[in-house]
Amino acid sequence: MPKTSANRYFTSTAVFLNELLKLSISIWVAYLERRKIDGSKAPVAKSIKHLCGDVFRPDNWKLAIPACLYTLQNSLQYIAVSNLDAATFQVTYQLKILTTALFSVLMLHRNLTAKKWASLIMLTVGIAIVQLPAATRSMPDNPEMSRIIGLISVAVACTISGLAGVYFEKVLKGSNTTLWVRNVQLSFYSLFPAFFIGVVAKDGKEILERGFFDGYNNVVWSAIGCQALGGIVVALCVNYADNIAKNFATSISILLSFIASIYCFDFEVTVNFMIGAGIVLFATWLYSSPDGLIPKWKQEYIPLEQTDSKADHDGKSHEGEETVGKSSIDGLKRSD
Repeated sequence: MPKTSANRYFTSTAVFLNELLKLSISIWVAYLERRKIDGSKAPVAKSIKHLCGDVFRPDNWKLAIPACLYTLQNSLQYIAVSNLDAATFQVTYQLKILTTALFSVLMLHRNLTAKKWASLIMLTVGIAIVQLPAATRSMPDNPEMSRIIGLISVAVACTISGLAGVYFEKVLKGSNTTLWVRNVQLSFYSLFPAFFIGVVAKDGKEILERGFFDGYNNVVWSAIGCQALGGIVVALCVNYADNIAKNFATSISILLSFIASIYCFDFEVTVNFMIGAGIVLFATWLYSSPDGLIPKWKQEYIPLEQTDSKADHDGKSHEGEETVGKSSIDGLKRSD
């Protein structure tokens, strides 16, 4: 990457700026939502006051928990990737899919069928197979790298990822607070551990010597912007889908990265890659498909001649079920 300094940038400062950018975007969108509620003719000061009341409502402290967990997770990822080769880290980090599913069952009381559990396991196996060509390479002889520390770090990071994601989903869907207000709260509380633990405690001495933005360039700023927007998109996914769906999307993005690598870095496609990619795509289809081999609407189809077509004047059958005229459709689907 292009260098503007003899040193590389501080990752702790990038994490802090990432949270600061997410906070700025979330505040702006939350303010626009507040203006729609108050009306365009309402004083700006009134909307700001109402927004502050929404953000610092009595239950805002709940977002401090996932905020700290996400910050700890990011720190553990840096430790893990510093002690493991990239392939091993990628493979092991897919354990977050299973931890997310486990916490979804425990905390959200979500029922997963045997088929969905099988698809989760297949997804993890598929990603591992995709990574096998790189994972089989031996790690460089570097005394600063500890495989045990790396594996422990990535395992704890996966557990925290599942816990934080499901907890955030529970808070998000368990109240009438808007998504953007929750994003403001989450980013606000993330600033404190990112600054005091990362910027001050971890790199404070070197930052004072070299400067906060030492080593920054267009690539670094682009990465920070993508990370901030990606975090907001993840929150949208959690709100409108769930954490398991988010993890499926994240896993598929790894495959897309490999495809892009073919054109950008002359990546060699192997048999393992093709098999792993097929398993991941099949697991994704299996998870989102109906539980039965026949779609539910086909299983519930009842021919018209087998239904009670005699209706009272109020449009209901003698059994109390709603019916439709014979001339309207050729069949009838009976609701649950």
